[in-house]
Order: sequence, then C-alpha cells, then structure tokens
Amino acid sequence: MNKKISDKDKKDWENFLNKKKTYSPKISEKKKTENSDKNKHDWEFFLNNREKIPDKDFVFKKNVRQEKIKKIDLHGYTIAEANNAIEQFIQKSFDENVTKIIVITGKGLRSKNFENPYLSKDLSILKYSVPEYIENNKGLTQFIIETTDAKIEDGGSGAFYIYLKNKNKFK
Repeated sequence: MNKKISDKDKKDWENFLNKKKTYSPKISEKKKTENSDKNKHDWEFFLNNREKIPDKDFVFKKNVRQEKIKKIDLHGYTIAEANNAIEQFIQKSFDENVTKIIVITGKGLRSKNFENPYLSKDLSILKYSVPEYIENNKGLTQFIIETTDAKIEDGGSGAFYIYLKNKNKFK
C-alpha cells in the first residue's frame, strides 16, 4: 500500500473541498445536477410532510377474502348419517362464507364391513363414500370449487378438504 499522496491527488482533493471544478460540465452532467436538485427538493418535502405513509408490507387486499376454516369429524357415522350431516354442513358453511372445510372421515381401519363377506370393503367406508356422494350431488357441487386430499397434520389419508365458492360472488 502506497502511503504517499501525489501532488496531483492533493490538488484534486483541494479543488474538491473548495468546490473548484477545473472542467466544464457537459449537457448530461447539467441534467444530473438538475435531477439531483429536484430529488433533494422532493426528499425535503417528504421529510417535512407529516402525512401517514402506508406500510407496503401490510397491504390489505379488498378482493381477497379472509380464510375461514371449519372442520367436521364423521367418525362413528353410518353412510346415511354421514351423507346427511355433510350436506347440511356444506350448506351451512357456504351460508357463513367459509372458505375451506376439513372433512375427517377416518381411514376405515375399524369398520365392521370386514365381518360381512357380501359387502365390498371399499363401499361402506366413509373415506370413499362421502366424496362420491358430494360429487354426485348437484346441489352441493354448485357451492364447491374443488376437493383435495388433506395434509398429514389435518388427518392425512383419513381426511380431505372442500374449498367453497364465495357466497357474495355466487350466481
């Protein structure tokens, strides 16, 4: 590292400190100084202005509805009871403008259908029959955007989600 400062550097530094410029500014440099003066004026106005500044990190969007989640557990229900309960629950949730329903049906591991050899093991399990009932019921499908499998923390393969349409935009 060179610690000595040359005479030219000293002279340039003194000119800089005294604001004595030895060059004539070009047109583009004049524009820069005009812009910087305008920016300085805008900045001073901004600092002196006492208006509230909106927080850009927290912008409330009017078109996005708040997520409202309801849950129904159908453990222990018969197929008829479960279908009736889910139909009423979906209608009530739609009227309350709920966005997502978590339906817990269970996996059917303790279902008594295994004792009867004349019953299909997939038919009497709510895990399969409730989503099928919803898909075949036109009165319910008009309120539903989609149904998807649940995440593991919400019941995994023993549950599913129902996403409902916005009641206010429903036609």
